[in-house]
Amino acid sequence: MFFIMGINDGRKDFDFCQTIVCAVCGKYGRYQVFMTYTVLSLFFIPCFKWNRHYYVQTTCCNTVYELDPATGRRIAAGEDIEITEDDMTMVHNGGWRSYSSAGSGSRQCSSCGFTTDEDYEYCPRCGRRLD
Repeated sequence: MFFIMGINDGRKDFDFCQTIVCAVCGKYGRYQVFMTYTVLSLFFIPCFKWNRHYYVQTTCCNTVYELDPATGRRIAAGEDIEITEDDMTMVHNGGWRSYSSAGSGSRQCSSCGFTTDEDYEYCPRCGRRLD
């Protein structure tokens, strides 16, 4: 008799929409909420989930925040709530940094992180438009 089982990491995106003015880049954006977890599967059927973490990602500069677990569970349950700054802890800045802190005229690509002092309109490494 064979048992097919495995432990995998998963991600679930929630249907949550909250329009914001980003505290990092100052642009308009939305919060996208998702959960990461580890799951035990038996015969390819998910049986047990643990290690759940809830995150918020901004659509403007892709900054990622870890969300308070109680707030994350409420969103997962389908409650219509508003996320506040107190509910989040910054995890990753999304590659964005202000020009004033980057040095004189230095710019950094928000996609690949390439830094340049030249006045390029597009990133020489990945081809994306520089903000």
